[in-house]
Amino acid sequence: MMKIGFLVFDSVTQLDMTGPLQFLSRLPDADAMTIAKEKRLIETDCPMAIMPTHGFDDAPSLDMICVPGGFGVVPAIRDAETIDFVKTQGGNADYVTSVCTGALILGAAGLLTGKRATTHWAYTSLLPLFGATHAPGRVVRDGNTFTGGGVTAGIDFALTVAAALHGDDMAQTMQLGLEYDPHPPFNAGTPDTAPSTILDQLNDRYEAPLIETKAALEAALNQ
Repeated sequence: MMKIGFLVFDSVTQLDMTGPLQFLSRLPDADAMTIAKEKRLIETDCPMAIMPTHGFDDAPSLDMICVPGGFGVVPAIRDAETIDFVKTQGGNADYVTSVCTGALILGAAGLLTGKRATTHWAYTSLLPLFGATHAPGRVVRDGNTFTGGGVTAGIDFALTVAAALHGDDMAQTMQLGLEYDPHPPFNAGTPDTAPSTILDQLNDRYEAPLIETKAALEAALNQ
């Protein structure tokens, strides 16, 4: 069985994790689990809490680690135990993966150095801080490292991983079974297609979190 571990932490964006988990847990050889520093209810960034299946102390050695993002990324980067856990598990895993700003946690753990990667569009400028190169696309693969873009890209990420591990037929079967056939009512899902007024609003909203995240990353990398 392939042990697939999803890191969870307070203020994680739950869809970063629950989207890929729904798909990857259906792989024929999957032993999927959620892992937090402590085995307690984890408050996400919406009215939903997650009870992890494991804590750091009883987590098995993982074949695949998946790190989601969210506004809880900054405290996670600042937490030495979390970064050490990701560094150790990722260093021994066959596959190192992330969704959204989870890539920044991988970067703080030294797992994206020299890699092509992606993250949420508002944070791609931070990738070079830890030696990664931003590559376009909702999912970027560099060897056995898979990174997904922001939030909903986690489903595309999961299907890409499923196809890499078990072939296109398996991935398409999962896609049909879960009826993943998005037809959004607006064409505003990327900075290139969103109206400029919407983009400006979001850039203003992300300005302070971006500065805070950059400072946390720089501090972690200089330790």
